[in-house]
Amino acid sequence: MEEIEGFNCGESKSPIDGRPPNPPSSAASAFRQCHHNKKPLVRHPSLMMTKLSDVSVEPERATEDCQSDFLPKLRSGGCGNMGFRSSMEDVYVCVDNFMQENALKNHIDGPSAFYGVFDGHGGKHAADFACHHLPKFIVQDDDFPSDIERIIASAFLQTDNAFAEACSVDATLASGTTALAALVIGRQLVVANAGDCRAVLCRRGKAIEMSRDHKPVCMKEKKRIEASGGYVYDGYLNGQLNVARAIGDWHVEGMKSRGGGPLSAEPEFMSTKLTAEDEFLIIGCDGIWDVFRSQNAVDFARRRLQEHNDPTMCSKDLVDEALKRKSGDNLSAVVICFQQQPPPNLVVPRSRVHRSFSAEGLRELQSFLDNLGN
Repeated sequence: MEEIEGFNCGESKSPIDGRPPNPPSSAASAFRQCHHNKKPLVRHPSLMMTKLSDVSVEPERATEDCQSDFLPKLRSGGCGNMGFRSSMEDVYVCVDNFMQENALKNHIDGPSAFYGVFDGHGGKHAADFACHHLPKFIVQDDDFPSDIERIIASAFLQTDNAFAEACSVDATLASGTTALAALVIGRQLVVANAGDCRAVLCRRGKAIEMSRDHKPVCMKEKKRIEASGGYVYDGYLNGQLNVARAIGDWHVEGMKSRGGGPLSAEPEFMSTKLTAEDEFLIIGCDGIWDVFRSQNAVDFARRRLQEHNDPTMCSKDLVDEALKRKSGDNLSAVVICFQQQPPPNLVVPRSRVHRSFSAEGLRELQSFLDNLGN
């Protein structure tokens, strides 16, 4: 497979040289041969494509704004911290000029960008592999950037299958990772999620969730799991994983097979047209959301951006605050600003005056009612 440069995964890099743990030469050869044969990807029968209409979202997510001339001016930054864990398994990536960094002609109006967070479990190899290969599979599709949701969904499944091939050659790579990717194509924001990472959009100070946590206890996920031959025990998929969707985990018995399985690598999509009211997006691994509610994170980040207007510092502020709040997981956050200026101060309209009786007036009214009773 032709190598494409320009994807630098943030913070949690390999302890030796900072590169993602690509499989050894024998594994790489097997992967290249697999890609060269171009076997058609067969979607697992257990996987169900989720449409935005199937998810309960607020009306703002589908709102079209008349400001069609607005184009986001992107600035981004990320931060990762091992936290109180003994090892770091989170990875993130920020590419503000996605097409330019891959020497692709930009035929769209406005920016093209790729952002991702990957929360590994059972080791870090799957997170590094997904961070390194997922954007490659996206840009290698001849139809990119059109038909974007199909391309991203295919890239998730290709990454999952490629990692399975790598693990079949080198068993030490065996691990899994959740994955969330956010792409900005012109005015379009597209979020693809598989797992319990989360994306939250700040629209004029209001938090709008752009992803849904895929926990086994969620009714929709539980039904899919059971229909695929799995089960949920004590909140865990097959009593082992606390996420319902992930890349990797091919080594875990009963999770995945070539014919399907209860653990899905297929992402769920949410998208929106960005407007002048959209200020920034936060994407983070579940260590952040264990101690932040979505609106709380937006309020916190908004105040920090008003102070220093620096998305990299803001992502570090979020991670540091999560540490203060005693999050017990690895911590990774990426902040993407859509404007050059900091978020404005919001003017809260004065509420209408509510008049009430004074204590004296109440006594007089009570006296009047008593007299009527006599």
